[in-house]
Amino acid sequence: MLKEKAGEIAGKIWNALNGTEGLTAKQLKKATKLIDKDMFLGLGWLLREDKISAEEVEGELFFKLI
Repeated sequence: MLKEKAGEIAGKIWNALNGTEGLTAKQLKKATKLIDKDMFLGLGWLLREDKISAEEVEGELFFKLI
């Protein structure tokens, strides 16, 4: 059940990132309207699948599609 939820959340995040140069965690949370634990579940899924990259920029987490 949680695995299916993670996949759905990952899709929301991917759609939010698609067509952008990347977003901070705050911007991504606002764009997807996800709560923290769900957002990070989806981000973990996408990171594990090598669909996104993550880095720290000026003290904030920044994500973009690969």
